[in-house]
Amino acid sequence: MGEFGATAPAILILGSRGIPAAYGGFETFAERLALYLVARGWRVGVYCQNDVDVVQQRFRTEHWKGVELIQIEVAGHGPSATLLFDAYTVLDAARRDAVCLVLGYNSAVLLPYLRLWGRKVLTNMDGIEWRRPKWSRAIRAWFWINEWIAAWSSQRLIADHPKIADHLATRRPRRSIVTIPYGGDPIAHRDPAPLARLGLTKDGYLVSIARIEPDNNILAIVQAFSRKRRDCRLVVVGGLDGGNAYHAAIKAAASDEVMFTGAIYDPETVAALRGHARAYLHGHTVGGTNPSLVEALWAGNAVLAHDNAFNRGTAGDAQMYFTDVDSCERGIEMILRDDVLVARARAAALTQASEHFVWDDILRAYEAECLAAWEKARRNESKRSRAGNAAPEA
Repeated sequence: MGEFGATAPAILILGSRGIPAAYGGFETFAERLALYLVARGWRVGVYCQNDVDVVQQRFRTEHWKGVELIQIEVAGHGPSATLLFDAYTVLDAARRDAVCLVLGYNSAVLLPYLRLWGRKVLTNMDGIEWRRPKWSRAIRAWFWINEWIAAWSSQRLIADHPKIADHLATRRPRRSIVTIPYGGDPIAHRDPAPLARLGLTKDGYLVSIARIEPDNNILAIVQAFSRKRRDCRLVVVGGLDGGNAYHAAIKAAASDEVMFTGAIYDPETVAALRGHARAYLHGHTVGGTNPSLVEALWAGNAVLAHDNAFNRGTAGDAQMYFTDVDSCERGIEMILRDDVLVARARAAALTQASEHFVWDDILRAYEAECLAAWEKARRNESKRSRAGNAAPEA
């Protein structure tokens, strides 16, 4: 991280799988922030996880668009490999003179080590992971403990939603918390070609894009849609596992008009599915400002979402909400028959996105927080230096 000179502010981004983004919201955010800060004169390092069968070279460094990519090889896959990766990132980051921005708190048990080395730590606290019903009691306890450790090991907590900030205020004083949401982009080009490949037509389908998990209400959405024959399709984008009981229940509940595409990572296909949908269905119940919902707003989607404070705070009161299968079915019926309602919801979605979820505003807010931490670290270092050089009293 030396190419900008020692006086340039420096930041390390921990907690994502790495960039260029290929996985999810944290990776997209890490890429956005890294490129933004490089353009602003920062020295930026991003830790990248490489899962291998046998470790050949634990650490290596690459450069991409001015960002230092710190590649770390870990043997194996899954949670154990991720925890090992997080451990190596902390060991390395502790020895570098940089602000540490940590994305998520799943391995916060490691953060006190950064503090012991005098690093300034800012943590994006993500959602309330220990509330997710899919986890066992042991895993939920692990997340609960790590949330507390992150809250007290970080100088600054970043919430992506006001309700997350309210929750964090039960852990730390409000003065230690800042709220900065997630961002999105307008869809400039909506190529219809991917629709033809899937046998879909503009405005002829509803779409859900999410991990297929109980707390995302995919089963309720499929059940509500499948109660009667439809002249449109429900497109469910997300990976399905044949051995998963919840996934099997969803498949069993689906009518012939439900299309399961599996996970789709091609940006053009995802943009087309959002951009040409009649409406976007969002069943998330746990979390803050969900990236998929923000992207739906930027796509100008009418939204039917689960009715909770997170979703209402993100999408606004002009969208439609459900609490159970019956209310979800009623929402679907309104969307399919009321063109005026859909048009109003689409216009409101774009207004909400442009007023609250603009990347430039969000990245500026992150830079301000990181710069304040960097400057505080420099002041502390200067004080220690002056104290060390002070002449002893006679």
